[in-house]
Amino acid sequence: MSDSGDRRLPHTEIDAPTLRLGRNPGLQVRHDEVERSLLTPMLQHYADLKDAYPQALLLYRVGDFYETFFQDACTVARELELVLTGKEGGKEVGRVAMAGIPHHALERYCRTLIEKGYAIAICDQVEDPAQAQGLVKREVTHVFTPGTVLDSELLQPRRNNFLAAVILSGHHWGLAYADVSTGEFCTTQGGDRADLVAELNRLQPAEVLIPSEAPDLNRLLRPHEAKEHLPADLPNHWCYTLRSPHDFHAAEARQRLCQRFQVKSLEGFGCEHLTLATRAAGGLLAYLDETHRQQTVPLQNLSTYSLQEYLFLDPQTRRNLELTQTVRDGSFQGSLLWAIDRTTTAMGGRLLRRWLLQPLLDLEQITARHDAIAELMANSGLRQTLHRHLQEIYDLERLAGRAGSGTANPRDLAALRDSFRTLVSLAAALKEVHSPYLCALATVPAEIEQLGETLAAALVEQPPISSTEGGIIRSGAYPDLDQQRLQIEQDQQWILNLEAQERERTGIPTLKVGYTKVSGYYLSVSRAKVSQVPDTYIRKQTLTNEERFITAELKEREARLMGAQSHLFELEYQYFVQLREQVAAHAATIRTLAAAVAAADALLSLAEVALYQGYCRPQMTLDRRLEICAGRHPVVEQLLPAGFFVPNETRLGDKADLMILTGPNASGKSCYLRQVGLIQLLAQMGSYVPATRATLGLCDRIFTRVGAVDDLATGQSTFMVEMNETANILNHAGSQSLVLLDEIGRGTATFDGLAIAWSVAEYLATTLRSRTIFATHYHELNQLASLLPNVANFQVVVKELPEEIIFLHQVKPGGADRSYGIEAGRLAGLPPVVIQRARQVMQQIEKHSKIAVGLRKSPLYDPQTAAVPDQGELPF
Repeated sequence: MSDSGDRRLPHTEIDAPTLRLGRNPGLQVRHDEVERSLLTPMLQHYADLKDAYPQALLLYRVGDFYETFFQDACTVARELELVLTGKEGGKEVGRVAMAGIPHHALERYCRTLIEKGYAIAICDQVEDPAQAQGLVKREVTHVFTPGTVLDSELLQPRRNNFLAAVILSGHHWGLAYADVSTGEFCTTQGGDRADLVAELNRLQPAEVLIPSEAPDLNRLLRPHEAKEHLPADLPNHWCYTLRSPHDFHAAEARQRLCQRFQVKSLEGFGCEHLTLATRAAGGLLAYLDETHRQQTVPLQNLSTYSLQEYLFLDPQTRRNLELTQTVRDGSFQGSLLWAIDRTTTAMGGRLLRRWLLQPLLDLEQITARHDAIAELMANSGLRQTLHRHLQEIYDLERLAGRAGSGTANPRDLAALRDSFRTLVSLAAALKEVHSPYLCALATVPAEIEQLGETLAAALVEQPPISSTEGGIIRSGAYPDLDQQRLQIEQDQQWILNLEAQERERTGIPTLKVGYTKVSGYYLSVSRAKVSQVPDTYIRKQTLTNEERFITAELKEREARLMGAQSHLFELEYQYFVQLREQVAAHAATIRTLAAAVAAADALLSLAEVALYQGYCRPQMTLDRRLEICAGRHPVVEQLLPAGFFVPNETRLGDKADLMILTGPNASGKSCYLRQVGLIQLLAQMGSYVPATRATLGLCDRIFTRVGAVDDLATGQSTFMVEMNETANILNHAGSQSLVLLDEIGRGTATFDGLAIAWSVAEYLATTLRSRTIFATHYHELNQLASLLPNVANFQVVVKELPEEIIFLHQVKPGGADRSYGIEAGRLAGLPPVVIQRARQVMQQIEKHSKIAVGLRKSPLYDPQTAAVPDQGELPF
């Protein structure tokens, strides 16, 4: 493969022998392994196109099918579960692999392939086969890749479809991403690889561009793996496309960006001196130019951002807090987004998702969102008006993108027309609002209002999807169209009157006027009445029971009618394209309006949730306080019957930095940990929170270590994964961070685990002073509260009965001295004999274990140095 081409990972190699290839080895031949001159003319053309689009599966139109050949046929047959057949490739070549799909099923199959991470190049016939001399002329008309699709049928409405580009240089990196359907285009750079992986996890890009053969990547290759060209620390479950390093050269990338946005410098975009960010953005733009050769993708101005502007969440924290999908089965229901998303529009749904995954650190911005929610909650009429209008607004972001790229159809323009009409009505209803978020919709730019009137005057109320078959432009919009239609109507009326006229003139009462697509209009006369046919009739066709005739005038009218109809379609298409170009010229303004609509929708959703779920407005501060009164888990409380969830208090950062939380299994410790993290996150995304009162200091990072999981792919045990995640927390947390730990040290021997847990807790409390909740079954850790002044003990209390325990799910001050693990096993259904034996064993362990005898207090904490001494007797 040439340097200028792409390689798409992980789908680079074709495992041909695993397919149903028969015994003909020719079916396993690649297109570049055959002497080109030996192939048939059609396959030569296919191979030439494949060279031009090496990164894509080439679907080649042949009659009513889109065919694939060579290695692409093997891939398509495997991924779409089609029968792999063969086609004669030439006298000396033999049969080559072939697999095809019906042309009418193209959209469905393309969606499947794109979801599997493949790029697709569509080669259509651009010449009428009936008029072709030799091979029918074909050209690649569309290129679809997972990160560059514009077709609404291939996109998820309520989430962005990001294309990302990554540059690595030593320990530094540059990242750019764009959503071609909405125009969003952003770039950043950093110096910690963990931050890059976290940002990619936030974006969940459909496709990631990586420069091939770059010196900074060669040191990181993993040749022993199938994905040998990926840097070792990049996630390998996304679709990667290797690109020529030339696209990412600094000078070329900068020039490409300046030319695209018609500027002399990137200073206005904030990345003039961010070389890696600029290289990534320029490489991404080169890819878009190549995959969209037929049209220009309208992008918003490049936006440069810093990760330090937002609350940082590492991949483990996003996963453990179940922000957009559950840990158990990856479903949307049961996630935090599911619990708070009441948005009406697709734009609002996408924005709410972005807010959730990128919480703020700017107190002013957070306050502005809280103010908007407060205004909406206080005015039910405003909420109802806004909701009613939002229901009538279509996806303006993506509609503007399709118009700008020249792919919008008549119904897309009608959707824009209806949305503009609604926006004007909404603006009139928002004259008295105060929040800047809502004020942004209180006026509609004059050019957009005028554009809506233009579309309303030109388009029929319900236009068709097709832009080339007429029925788009309403009567009265364009005089030449009206004149053409009048001529057509007159000719059609003449034909309608012809039957009665000819019956009267010929005296044949059964004479009929008919029409077929093949032979056109005709006069039908039964065989018994043929003798009465006038001499002016010209015989056209003889059938068993009738004769078909035409007249000179009928033939003339038919030709004129057909020509006029074709000309009418052409005229309508021309006017439609003009309308689409007018919309494209205002794409930036439309997207600005779309952003305002999305924000209002997202805030209305948060207001509705706050109102009906009983959320409160958090008081946000710049100190380290974290005080929650009657806090609740926003998801669990919605999954339980009303009134079943038990709220709890939390107080950190004032007197206590570290909370040691003990209690039995299944009592709610993990739920409590998560609810504190979610409340902090919700507050900083600008939402109200599930509590009766909350005072929250801004948090720069949230870390969680919850649940047991192994990583078999890299040979890491559950305990090793736990230690890796714990190490990441201790190496990155600070005094403004929130750390939520569950069962540190439980994956190894008891004494080892206790030692690790004790040491980690000390380090968090004394060195990092992070606000921390440390849930554990090592109730020995309760002694830390007597040794360190910023540690407090809390427990999840239970009610003990003679034969059972009842979990109260209440967090109260004090430390538990038992773990109730055996009782949890009994509740899980372990056989009674096993439970009885476990109690006997526990009695023996408690009798002989030095740790269980009791902990001796020892002054390990030196308040002068705020550190644990290197020596000293442990308290057990």
